[in-house]
Amino acid sequence: MFKLLLALALSASAQVKNPDTYTYLTIYDADSLDPAWSYDTASEMFILNIYETLVGFDGSSLDKLSPRVATKVPTVANGLVSKDGRVYTFPIRKGVKFHDGSPLTPEDARYSILRFMLYDRDGGPSSLLLQPLLGYDSTRDSRGKPRAAAYQDAAKAVQVKGDSVVITLPKPFAPLLSVLASWAPVVSKQWAIKNGDWDGTEAAWIKYNNPRKETSPFYERANGSGPFKLARWDRKTMELVMERFDGYWRGPAKLKRVVTRGVPEFSARKLQLQAGDADSIYAQEPEHSQLVSMPGVKLIEDLPMVEMNPVVYFTFKINTVGNNFTHSGRLDGEGIPSDFFSDKDVREAFAYSVDYEGFLKDVKRGRGSQSTGCVPPTLPGHDPKQEKFAFDPKKAEEHFRKAWAGKVWDEGFYFTLAYNEGQAERATLCQMIKKNVESLNPKFRIDVRPIEWPAFLDASNSSKLPIFVVAWQADYPDADNFAYAMMDSRGTYPKAQHYSSPEADALVERASAETDPAKRRQLYFKLQALEHEQVPHLLIVDGVRYRAQRDWVRGYVPNPIFPDAPWGSYFYPLYKKAGK
Repeated sequence: MFKLLLALALSASAQVKNPDTYTYLTIYDADSLDPAWSYDTASEMFILNIYETLVGFDGSSLDKLSPRVATKVPTVANGLVSKDGRVYTFPIRKGVKFHDGSPLTPEDARYSILRFMLYDRDGGPSSLLLQPLLGYDSTRDSRGKPRAAAYQDAAKAVQVKGDSVVITLPKPFAPLLSVLASWAPVVSKQWAIKNGDWDGTEAAWIKYNNPRKETSPFYERANGSGPFKLARWDRKTMELVMERFDGYWRGPAKLKRVVTRGVPEFSARKLQLQAGDADSIYAQEPEHSQLVSMPGVKLIEDLPMVEMNPVVYFTFKINTVGNNFTHSGRLDGEGIPSDFFSDKDVREAFAYSVDYEGFLKDVKRGRGSQSTGCVPPTLPGHDPKQEKFAFDPKKAEEHFRKAWAGKVWDEGFYFTLAYNEGQAERATLCQMIKKNVESLNPKFRIDVRPIEWPAFLDASNSSKLPIFVVAWQADYPDADNFAYAMMDSRGTYPKAQHYSSPEADALVERASAETDPAKRRQLYFKLQALEHEQVPHLLIVDGVRYRAQRDWVRGYVPNPIFPDAPWGSYFYPLYKKAGK
């Protein structure tokens, strides 16, 4: 009997490959591991497994939070939020250790928030806390010079009082805890100083303001307090390995290590999933049919998202310095000028050249609906009745004929339309745009090209891409996050596009400060109407996603706000076990 039981146990364990190691195959590499720099889902997925925030989202919830580095989630009821909604107190947990064994202190938490705000690199995430904590979204003025008062303002806003960190806002900001649940994870101040980073003083902060990515000691190294610690990162092979941190305050993770590897080709990802060499993979709608009946693979379907994906952004003022995406750089049939997309007729012509219904049907398997505005349907403020564009070649031709006083139609154009490598849906969308636009006039030429993710980010952030196709996954689950990022001139994409609308800025500002839900909703309705009128970008579809994983994977908890969801994940609760 003992031999039979042993044989059965060995057989069951043999069904699971590498039971202590979880392998996730994605399509891209991280950009940076610095919490104050990173503003892409690939990097943030690693950061939130290596570092820990003050509070975190509880399971799949988008509104319920749980304590992390803080011992309690501040509320008015427990006395940790002032009645006027301006002061938040975070008691810092004792006994938490960083991966190097040093204790986490309230000063570390304060330093991390200050560093997150004052680092403030171009196109980075600092505005997520600068705006609610200091009342302005940049540490630099309109000329690009550091604000003299930025350090003092930050130091007053974030203070250590006893064993707590206290944050004081200039005015109430309802989504603050949701922002802190994902951003400004706690780093070690002493480790930072030891490795050449900012020392936390007013005298030195400007030196570290808006630095180059590679100069940070956090760029390719890490010392967090989360469940996993960085073992190695090989940027040549796009492989990042995390190992279990046995000193984690909630207890060690069930997995010993997590291996994440960038594999742009879906066929390679699929074969490794099929063989059990990968536990989950990045897979989009066009690949669904190849996975749905695969033995040993489980698909978790119709997972809701808090995102806009994909979005086609027009760059109103293209940076032509050393830029081959614009080719000749002139409207001569061999290129486009820097301000090509500043003409609204050009943008509307492209808007009518997209087959939205075809994309939804053929690429998204009919799951979802055409987008009507920058606020997704999962959030209050979404207007399902907002006017939207439709595929109409005749209207596209009309606008192309009017663009640049007829010169576009007469001369033609040539530019490169780029997407990040491995993104099948975006590749298909780009090819659809190319086909539909080029069919209108033989003088219209578009070169579609895939680019590796870090290079794509650098090119889009530096305004070198005439059009760039990306997604916006929420930083925090509130309409303000989408409105600001996509329509406010200070937001991530308008900055890269050089798009600015005083009317849009005013609506975003009013909506963020409005406490009446009904009035706030109407402001977002007006903003989405303006969005349709000005056409700064093209919204394609409000969709859902699925997750492909081996059937031995256990413990996965979907949360649409987690970076890289639903493919990447918070790995702490995961484990592998054979059987059903």
